[in-house]
Amino acid sequence: MLRSATSALLRTSTEISSVCLVPRVRLIPQSLRYPPPNRPFSLSVCLCKKKKKKESHWPQLSGGQNMDGNMEEVLAPLRLAVKEQGDLVRKMKQEGAPDVDVTKAVAELKARKRTLEAKELALQPKDDIDRTKMEDTLKRRFFYDQAFAIYGGVSGLYDFGPVGCALKNNILQAWRQHFIQEEQILEIDCTMLTPEPVLKTSGHVDKFADYMVKDVKNGECFRADHLLKAHLQKLMSDKKCPAEKKAEMEDVITQMDNYTQQELTDLFVKYNVKSPTTGNDLTPPISFNLMFQTSIGPGGNMPGYLRPETAQGIFLNFKRLLEFNQGKLPFAAAQIGNSFRNEISPRSGLIRVREFTMAEIEHFVDPVEKVHPKFPNVADLDILLYSSKAQTSGQSAQIMRLGDAVEQGVINNSVLGYFIGRIYLYLTKVGVAKDKLRFRQHMDNEMAHYACDCWDAETKTSYGWIEIVGCADRSCFDLQCHARATKVPLVAEKPLKEPKVVNVVQFEPNKGAIGKAYKKDAKLAMEYLSVCDECFITEQEQLLNETGEFTIETEGKSFKLTKDMVSIKRFQKTLHVEEVVPNVIEPSFGIGRIMYSIFEHTFHVREGDEQRTYFSFPATVAPFKCSVLPLSQNQEFTPFVKELSEAMTKNGVSHKVDDSSGSIGRRYARTDEIGVAFGITIDFDTVNKTPHTATLRDRDSMRQIRAEVSELPGIVRDLANGTLTWAEVESKYPIFEGQETSKKDTIEE
Repeated sequence: MLRSATSALLRTSTEISSVCLVPRVRLIPQSLRYPPPNRPFSLSVCLCKKKKKKESHWPQLSGGQNMDGNMEEVLAPLRLAVKEQGDLVRKMKQEGAPDVDVTKAVAELKARKRTLEAKELALQPKDDIDRTKMEDTLKRRFFYDQAFAIYGGVSGLYDFGPVGCALKNNILQAWRQHFIQEEQILEIDCTMLTPEPVLKTSGHVDKFADYMVKDVKNGECFRADHLLKAHLQKLMSDKKCPAEKKAEMEDVITQMDNYTQQELTDLFVKYNVKSPTTGNDLTPPISFNLMFQTSIGPGGNMPGYLRPETAQGIFLNFKRLLEFNQGKLPFAAAQIGNSFRNEISPRSGLIRVREFTMAEIEHFVDPVEKVHPKFPNVADLDILLYSSKAQTSGQSAQIMRLGDAVEQGVINNSVLGYFIGRIYLYLTKVGVAKDKLRFRQHMDNEMAHYACDCWDAETKTSYGWIEIVGCADRSCFDLQCHARATKVPLVAEKPLKEPKVVNVVQFEPNKGAIGKAYKKDAKLAMEYLSVCDECFITEQEQLLNETGEFTIETEGKSFKLTKDMVSIKRFQKTLHVEEVVPNVIEPSFGIGRIMYSIFEHTFHVREGDEQRTYFSFPATVAPFKCSVLPLSQNQEFTPFVKELSEAMTKNGVSHKVDDSSGSIGRRYARTDEIGVAFGITIDFDTVNKTPHTATLRDRDSMRQIRAEVSELPGIVRDLANGTLTWAEVESKYPIFEGQETSKKDTIEE
């Protein structure tokens, strides 16, 4: 997920072997001291194949063989390797194997899965996207560029130019229309500055970190695990590297995500890892929190951070939002805004940055009523789903009817299924290609312990499959954490049709014993105990029985409680109103990543002219809906330009007037290059004939019709809103093939 640090960005083999891969958050590293199981295929060796084919561990296609006919034959042994390891992991969990062994087996499963995916991607037909040419267009036409460029620039920070800004705003406006307005979601706007206790409670202060090493002389920073992997892959590519040494390094790479700080330090020393740019020594790995820290107020007494996500503001305002919704569940709240993550090695343009725009929804629902009444509206959608079962069995993603996926339990519930459907419709509406979009389910080992089900919308790009939207069923974890920390019950009340007798579990504090031990701070401990939920109480009861004590933390203070200080009380009571801690379904959108996917999926080169590039943005999100192009700078054309421009503005149609002296063909090319959807050309027939007509051109097909000047703004408005199609326009108005004129620049080049 975009807000979850556990989701992985799938890459091509080239990117996987680079030094500065996309950083991700490490959750709980575990020490692994057992040898890994034998495996028939090695991720590191496979991804580091270089010049000599005979050294490659990939199954090869012989010359002249048909790729489609042999693709499955090539992938079969890799699929089998994944399936065998998946079966082993399931068996180990069922038999209660030690956590360290399960973790080791899961790491091996991930390695085999990455190997399969990399090979499958390599065997698929290559997209004809010219990324260099596309990025040149984006920079030249100032869609976006590196921030502070005249000062040398700062990596991971970007400024959007007029075209990029307009496109981004249109994408966000389409998001508001599609979700906030159509779903009647409550939108809020929270501050970006966040006090430390909030992010301490959410887990970001303790867990939102990666291990980093520094060049001891120039201070250049590297992500520790990525640098170690790249260094080992370089050593393994040496023909003189012994087989035993290669096998040892393969095992290190397989377990890379699980090493502790000390184990990484030992490995850097063992393999003599140096700075890849200078050859200088490196510092030992240190934990680096990815949040930007600051202090709030002039005294510096209140530590805080720039928010790493927008979701926490919604959780903290839950009570106010519930009141606004008249105390009823379900309801949803949303927020659009910037978030900040101090990435160690930002790269890949808008895909991995330090400041980015997010659009997040928190849908609060009764945990026993996870049924969405509007799910039938999306149930018939056919969507490419990559389920957890398919991933652990070595299978490919499959197109599946959304209703069947929910009915068969592939997707946990219809609320989650509904949002997956709505996300799919939104992404395809704003320009993501249907055949390059899939939803990948998190495997059990990827999900947080509190999550019920998680799916990522991923797009296929020149960087491989990248996550652009996360959609998770987060249960009630966030609300419970903040309720426990603040002692404010974040619950909804549900009237019961009939009184209900329920079992109650609560702490029974010994005020005397706690008061004697903690004096004036005893009140803090007892207030904390009074708001704990049943799940937390049960966990602490187990600790109390096993060790005789447990520890709680509140308001920065720690309290060790023993059996003589607290006991657990169980009783029954009759309820007429039931308190419900809502579960949360959370769709989280990375707007920059969505934009980048749209750039790649809509970038084209005109057939027969390699120099003419264009973006086929849907009219809904195109930066400008229409251009107005007078064929001549003659003063007789000016009134028509003014009339059209004013009419466009009144109809809410963004437009761009280009009255430069260039040929009409060159001006078409300029507007195509920034994705302007339609073009109105005022020619000599417009001026000389009545009724006054002009041509309207479609960017993608380059076909034109002729219509009265007074009609054109309305036509463009309806095309941009999606209430009218170009095919319908062509059926209603005469096709324009060319103007009878002697001027050479009146014919599109």
